[in-house]
Formats: sequence, C-alpha cells, structure tokens
Amino acid sequence: MIRPVPYVGAMGAYALADPSGAGTISLAQNESAFPASPAAIAAGQAALADLALYPDPEWAEMRSAIAEIHKLDPAHILCGAGSMELIGCLIRAFAGPGDQVLGTQYGYAFVASATAQAQAEYVAAPEVDLTVSVDALLAAVTPATRIVFVCNPGNPTGTLIPNDEIVRLRSDLPGETLLVVDQAYAEFADATNDPAQIFALMDRGDTVITRTFSKAHGLAGARAGWGCFPSEISGGVRKLLNPNNISIASQAAAAAAMRDQAHMRNVVARTGEIRDRFAQACRELGLSVPKSHTNFVLIRFASTAQAQCADAALRAEGLLMRGMNGYGLSDCLRATICAPGVMDKARDVLKGTLR
Repeated sequence: MIRPVPYVGAMGAYALADPSGAGTISLAQNESAFPASPAAIAAGQAALADLALYPDPEWAEMRSAIAEIHKLDPAHILCGAGSMELIGCLIRAFAGPGDQVLGTQYGYAFVASATAQAQAEYVAAPEVDLTVSVDALLAAVTPATRIVFVCNPGNPTGTLIPNDEIVRLRSDLPGETLLVVDQAYAEFADATNDPAQIFALMDRGDTVITRTFSKAHGLAGARAGWGCFPSEISGGVRKLLNPNNISIASQAAAAAAMRDQAHMRNVVARTGEIRDRFAQACRELGLSVPKSHTNFVLIRFASTAQAQCADAALRAEGLLMRGMNGYGLSDCLRATICAPGVMDKARDVLKGTLR
C-alpha cells in the first residue's frame, strides 16, 4: 500500500523561535513583501455584503479579468483554491497506480505528495546547477510517464529556464504525455520570458499552465489560483474541483488584483530590488546564492552544520527562514523577501554567524 507523503508547510518544517508566534517574522512562506492592491482589498470588502450566498462556481468575473489581461479564452481557464488545488486534481485525474509523474530534482514538493495520494510513482530528473535540465527530463521519460511537471521559475531554487527550452521539451515529449508548467512566480520573470509563448502551448491540447494570486498579487490569504487548460483536459479536472472552492470575497479581490497590473508590476520591481541587494550582501559574506527570478532567494552555506547554526541564530532573533532538508538541500535556507529593514537584520545575523 502506498502511503501519501505529507507536504510539510513552513510552520511544520521549523519551530518558531517563540512558540506563541509573537515577535516572530516569517521569511518562510513566500508571501508578498507588500500589501495587495487597494482595489483588490476594496473589492473583497465590498463582496462581504453577499456572504449569505454561495460563490460563483464559474468564477465568471475572475475568469473574465484573467482572460482580459492575458488575452486568453475564458473557456480554457479553471480557478482553484490556490494553484495547489488545481495541481492536486490534475494529478488525480490523469495519473494512478502503475503511472509515473516526472518532475525535477528540486521541483515543487507538493507534486510528489499529490502523486503519492493518487497512488502513482513520482520520478525526479536531475537538475544542473539547481536549474531544470530539459535533456535530463527527456532522458527520464518512460512508457509509464503520464505527466511531466516543470516549475518555472523554480521553487525552492528561484532559477529560470528560457521559454525556448519549455517549447523544446513539449516538442520532444510523446504526444500522449501531459506537460504541466507551474508558473506560480512567473510575474517576477515575465519581462524575461514572454508569457504568451507558453500560453500558446495550450492550443496543442497536451499542455497545462498554472499560476496563482498568492505571490506577486499579494493574495496568499485569499487562496486563489488559476490555470490555462485545453478542453481535452479541463473536463476531467473540473469533476474533481470543489464547485464552491473560492469564496465570494476572494473571487472579487482576485479579479480586481488582476486588473491592477500597475500595482502588481510595482510590487515585482520593488521586491526585485530588495532581493538583489540582499542576495549580493549574502554573496559578499561568502555564501552561494543562485540568481533568483522569484520573491525569495536560496542561500547555500559551506556545510549543513553552518546552515543549522545560521538558522538557530536567525530564530533566536525572531527571524524564521525555510529549512531545505526535505529537498535534499540540508546546507541551504530559503529566505522570502520582506521589507528592507527585515532583510538588513537577516544579513547582520548571518554576518555574525560567519565570523
């Protein structure tokens, strides 16, 4: 019997410095460093007047906003309680006992958990320098491979492969193999990778693209995600979705957030500035930090012991980063980008542990 592998959230992975949580700042959840769009907050508040009603099971306004901004057909958009719900339902719909789901060495850990829940086998292709390798993925495909899952930009690495590599992967995969491209952090890389090029792959009928409102849009608490699904795929996934999966307030907030692209781009730019400054400061301390295309950085220490020492020092100062033991990166910590003062404090703590 295959036992489901639990997906360990940040708070389950590492104990708080203060068990009550008071005075602790989390750099572990990849939440936005800045508030959501004022328009999104206002829309969510206004929608509270309709809490006596069930939410729209067709997500009409939310889908309309997504389609309008990304120039997509609303009929191909499914919405979920975060992209996690969509990913979990997709795997359950198209993989089962005897099937394989192929991901990457440092791919999003929830995919392995969802695969186990579907009683399928999760296979991880090696990465090169903490970056997805299309060649390694293609070499790992077998007749049992039903789904290939790529997180781009990567989590927890923050690294990015160009769109051309995604297109090459899709072209060289068997036509019956479903490709899923999870773009939870794509807004931080859209200036580099044109999103339209990846969305166009959906027209083939064998590719799904997922995104979320939790990161660049600052709506992690709203639990709103979405995906671009070919009609051949969406029906099977839709049957497994909770028909009332996104609340009235969350749908309203998400639609308004999507339409406020100026706010989102401002958040992305400001987050990128803080991220790059912090990453460079870490490198100047002798730490290895791959270039990030997300709202977090992966910090690699000289050893597991040094990473543990740094983690203990950070927690003692009320700063909680994400341990990477579950990814086989026990010499790493992942730091979500927060306000400049928080990142400066984290830098100073790290500097003190490395003397």
